[in-house]
Amino acid sequence: MNILMNAGPWLPVPPAGYGGIENVVATLVPCLRERGVRIVLASVGSSTIEVDELISVFDEGQFGDLQKPYNQVMGIAHAHQARVAREIAARDDLDLVHDHLEVVGPAVLAALGGPPVLHTLHWDLRKHAAFYGAFPRSIAVNGVSDSQIARAPEALRAASLGSVLLATPLADRDIRAERGEHLAVMGRVCGLKGQHVAARICQKLGLPLVLAGPVSGLDTPAELEAVVQDPEHPLHGHPDVRYYADTLAPYLDGDLVRWIGSVGGDTRDQLYASARAALFPIQWDEPGGTAVVEALSLGVPPVALRRGCMPEIIEHGRTGFLADTEEELAEWVLRIDEIDPEECRAEARRRFSPSVMADRYLELYEQVRKRS
Repeated sequence: MNILMNAGPWLPVPPAGYGGIENVVATLVPCLRERGVRIVLASVGSSTIEVDELISVFDEGQFGDLQKPYNQVMGIAHAHQARVAREIAARDDLDLVHDHLEVVGPAVLAALGGPPVLHTLHWDLRKHAAFYGAFPRSIAVNGVSDSQIARAPEALRAASLGSVLLATPLADRDIRAERGEHLAVMGRVCGLKGQHVAARICQKLGLPLVLAGPVSGLDTPAELEAVVQDPEHPLHGHPDVRYYADTLAPYLDGDLVRWIGSVGGDTRDQLYASARAALFPIQWDEPGGTAVVEALSLGVPPVALRRGCMPEIIEHGRTGFLADTEEELAEWVLRIDEIDPEECRAEARRRFSPSVMADRYLELYEQVRKRS
């Protein structure tokens, strides 16, 4: 099978740090190639993952421009997708396009025709109600959780082949660290992730909390402080920056509750693996839950609010705890030692390894090809 994998123009594959979609693609591609699938990757020129062909418009990721007004950034995705369209038109050896580019991807591919398309939905489907409400019939989609698809408009549900839960390479690695006392929240710092709720709980319980992840693409405390102190900076009024400055910062004391910026590689894995628990006080119906899967893979029990994909990933009382309120969340944090870390690791290997995700996608690829 010869597949064009469209990762988009925002970050290289794999990304250096934060990058949800690009991390998914970086996890999926090696397993597909091990199974004999040939991959043409549409990404940016700085991508380093081993593929059979790489096509690009931009040498570097354009993620920083996503914060700009729409009329300044709209051409980036379209320039990338125009390159994808030219590639498809110029060759007849592609069996399928696996698309990950939000809205622009399926819109262009539906108009273009050509090989069958599977479009993966990685985001909050409420953002594009008009498009999803009239989704093109020629494009097949999959979600990253059943709960995500259940909330989709009728036209999008009709195009869905089901969901594929996210995977992590950590599930295939045995990373160990001495268990510490700190709790951890990993991921983008924003109101939807609810870091302020975790901070409030840990201050109330007297438990150390480490927050790690970017704020509007800013990776270090120094970078963020410069933006917060400069009203003229383009990111000063960004919602994530305002959330940090106005809602989260009052809880940060540099001792009990700390934000350390973005961390990656072995440093991140060791920080996460040594946590007593991973907190997910999410304030929205999260579709994917990559950080939860990573926590399980590292033997770190997750404690989450019962929203979005969390009940599909966490088995309450066996691999973590689910709560309906902030008060319940705090109560379950105090009982986290009841969860066996080895049970978490075993669940991750069984359900969230890259090979499991790759095999599921191969099933969907065959379904898409038979439909066309």
